[in-house]
Amino acid sequence: MEKNDYQSVRWAVRGKILACVIAVTPLLAACGSDEKDYDATGTFEATETTVFAEQSGALLTFGVNEGDDIDAGKEVGLIDTTQIWLKIQQLGATKEVYQSQKPDMERQIAATRQQLAKAKQDEQRYRELVADGAAPSKMLDDAASMVKVLQRQLEAQMSSLSTSTRALDKQTAAADVQVNQLLDQLRKCHIVTPTKGNILEKYVERGEFVSIGKPLFKIADIQDMYLRAYVTSAQLQSIKLGQKVTVFADFGDGQRKEYQGTVAWISSRSEFTPKTILTDDERADLVYALKVAISNDGFVKIGMYGEVKL
Repeated sequence: MEKNDYQSVRWAVRGKILACVIAVTPLLAACGSDEKDYDATGTFEATETTVFAEQSGALLTFGVNEGDDIDAGKEVGLIDTTQIWLKIQQLGATKEVYQSQKPDMERQIAATRQQLAKAKQDEQRYRELVADGAAPSKMLDDAASMVKVLQRQLEAQMSSLSTSTRALDKQTAAADVQVNQLLDQLRKCHIVTPTKGNILEKYVERGEFVSIGKPLFKIADIQDMYLRAYVTSAQLQSIKLGQKVTVFADFGDGQRKEYQGTVAWISSRSEFTPKTILTDDERADLVYALKVAISNDGFVKIGMYGEVKL
């Protein structure tokens, strides 16, 4: 190969190498400047409520299915109320018996009052006769003694009747308390949703016997959800309650949806970094949990991963 040809080949190779370097340099620069557009990651969660049976008995009706959206205060089931209702009827009859046993005080003391009035008239008449010297004083003493006896007898009758009336009134009041207790138990037989939300899990079926404290279903409010994320102490100083932030729901394969969020809660104590959480500073062992509230449009699911931009 001649010298001129050799120089031509060298310059051609150098040109190709230089072109490759120029082409690769922007890519390396782009990779070096690649930054995450979020500050913390976490998972979405909702306020979950487990509804328990408040009475024991057969589940006569139960209209709950997983995935149903239910409003707050809606009756979704009924526990057998037969025995409670019968007890209420029995107590109603008992109260009527107590009322019928209450004495009619005026009628029962009417005879004694009449005798006392007659004795007072006799006492007055003998007092006048003794004053005129027409009757011995012993007759006046006997008449006065009879008045005192009848007065004590009347007081004793009134006291006894009053005691009997008060006792019956107390028994009636106790029966009323028992009726109110049964009415409360009757109300608790009606299964009502405590809050609006979506039925996550169903634990029993219609016709089953349930006891007090047995879980019936779990409901969650999926309209107002939270992203539980973790931040380092360095990030914590720039976060406050009520702060507006940007939240991203991660659907996988690079697909995300943006939401406006509000910092609703910041943990007052630190904890070790959860294994599923990645922070900007991987050397930090302790992080702080926070909750960011968002309004769900139906796409965000419980347990879905998300990011937050502070």
